[in-house]
Amino acid sequence: MKSRKIIVTTVLSALVCFGILPGGQAEGPAAPDTALAGGNTADGQLALAGLTSGIYNSAFGIYALLSNGTANFNTGVGGVTLLSNTGTQNTAVGAAALLSNTTAGSNTAVGTFAMFVNSTGADNTAVGDEALEFNVSAFTNAAVGTFALQNNDSSGNGTATFNTAVGGFALRANVDGTSNTAVGAGAIESGDGGNDNTAVGFLAGNDITGNSNTCLGQLAGSNLTSGEGNIYIGAQVQAGAAGEFEFIRIGNDTAFTFPYDTYIAGIFGRANDPGTATTCFVDANGKVASVFSSRRYKHDIKPMDNASEAILALKPVSFHYNSDAKNTPCFGLIAEEVAAVNPDLVIRDKTGEPMTVRYDQINAMLLNEFLKEHKKVEELQVTVAQQQKGMEVLTAQLKEQAAQIQKVSAQLEVKKTAPQVVANKP
Repeated sequence: MKSRKIIVTTVLSALVCFGILPGGQAEGPAAPDTALAGGNTADGQLALAGLTSGIYNSAFGIYALLSNGTANFNTGVGGVTLLSNTGTQNTAVGAAALLSNTTAGSNTAVGTFAMFVNSTGADNTAVGDEALEFNVSAFTNAAVGTFALQNNDSSGNGTATFNTAVGGFALRANVDGTSNTAVGAGAIESGDGGNDNTAVGFLAGNDITGNSNTCLGQLAGSNLTSGEGNIYIGAQVQAGAAGEFEFIRIGNDTAFTFPYDTYIAGIFGRANDPGTATTCFVDANGKVASVFSSRRYKHDIKPMDNASEAILALKPVSFHYNSDAKNTPCFGLIAEEVAAVNPDLVIRDKTGEPMTVRYDQINAMLLNEFLKEHKKVEELQVTVAQQQKGMEVLTAQLKEQAAQIQKVSAQLEVKKTAPQVVANKP
């Protein structure tokens, strides 16, 4: 594409040489502050020279609104502003602003070369030098800042609609992307073609070409390219990979001297669905998630057996946290002592020092030990039951023997006490 200066010079030379005016004849320059019929005003060489029946148009500058004809409610302030315009309700302020606009209406361009190439795109707003400069036919875009949305619709496809750019170079490279919002110098500056993205902050989402991403903060998501559905909140919050999908990243602990503390309202003291509620965990990378228990997420599954016996060497303690001004009594374990028993039962900080205990794993080991002891109790109960049954049989036998002994004793007693009869002899 020719440079803007070359294009403007070529256009002006052609106008001077060939007199492109109604009837093919050039007219003299409009007098300063010339009030024309129909509420029109012109000030500048050939400003509004092509006016026919149009009303309430204002042209200030050489060749401003030159081809206006029947169009109404247009304002051109600056050399060759709205030069080719025949549309209505356009406002151009700045040399060559809306220079190529033809039939499109309701455009506002403020700044040198603002909406320079636009011809049929309507309802656009461009404020800043070269803002929306190469837009051809796309509509309903808003650009505020030097070079904002500069290349929007430079393809001429007309699909780059509903974009908003506020800040120098914001959305500068977008060509066919739609419904993007960039606020801040360099926000989505280099990204080309993505849709439904929102970036707020200096260089936020700078290289985005994917869709439906949200970047809030200085340099937030600036290394993201083709990823989609991501949310980055905080200064210098970066994507884990240039093409990651559907990640939420809030805050960057490495961006500042001190790490963040996180406070989120609306959680403590609030109810949730007990049937679906799960325990939430956070890893060393700051990822918050649940721990899965389904078999489909696991491998090398085998009984715990004696591995849980390590917890028998642990020493529960009572203590107070140094950070607790209220000195609340607490109960638990000391990570260093647990690490000495089983290193796999502690979580270490980024320097490798023991930080906390994997209490969820200890709970599982406690369950294993409980089940082992429970099995012993069950086996003992079976033995006791068998012994009880044997004792019952033995008791019955003893009772029977006692009854027999009593019977024999009774018989003997009867024989012992029976009277002796002596027969008398004659």
